[in-house]
Amino acid sequence: MVRYYNNYIKHSGGINIIFTTEAKRKKFLLNLRKTGVDIPCTDGVIIEEKTEIGTGTLILPGTIIKEGCRIGKNCVIGPNTVLYKTQVGNDSSLNSVQAEEAVIGSGVTMGPFVHIRPGSVIKDRVHCGNFVEVKNSTVGEKTSVSHLTYVGDSDVGSGVNFGCGVVTVNFNGKVKNRCEIGDNAFIGCNTNLVAPVSIGDRAYTAAGSTITEDVPEDTLAIARERQVNKENWVKIKKPYRES
Repeated sequence: MVRYYNNYIKHSGGINIIFTTEAKRKKFLLNLRKTGVDIPCTDGVIIEEKTEIGTGTLILPGTIIKEGCRIGKNCVIGPNTVLYKTQVGNDSSLNSVQAEEAVIGSGVTMGPFVHIRPGSVIKDRVHCGNFVEVKNSTVGEKTSVSHLTYVGDSDVGSGVNFGCGVVTVNFNGKVKNRCEIGDNAFIGCNTNLVAPVSIGDRAYTAAGSTITEDVPEDTLAIARERQVNKENWVKIKKPYRES
């Protein structure tokens, strides 16, 4: 069953944000242009009519802005970005981002391929690079989460650096636990933070560590086995593949 309302199509299985006519969609985007929003190409651009968008903001192709969104001035949204009930501050850039029920501050750079899930607050001048997911977390100002990282159920301070492949291990099979990461901490590549755990201000975790205990401020935590080299192992073992 299909019902029309508020210029959208509602299917019995959910809501698709689609204007009832292509002409009406383009007319709405033209009106946005007149307010100072830059939409150089309307291909795949669908914006809910009540969305507030500041002047100087650039909307690129493939962008879908659903209900409950507010976007500030001089942003770059897209290409291929989907927002739902999300606020974005001024001067932020979202490239191939999906965000739902989140708050994104000013001067934030994201993407490509970032997922900001409900309950997340991304503060000013945060960087989230490729293949980053944030869920139900607060990420403090100037924190960098550059790539291949999951931040879930966490309270992250300002100026924190996440190396590649960091995971907050927030679910033990029964309950979701939180991680706390202090200001200017450095989380080394491929660190697992097993919640609940606290990392102090300016603390470091060594690459490849699985952290299960709190790390005090100004401390380096190393939680990995020492490397052992077994000489001539390949010759003795006679590997299965040809060398």
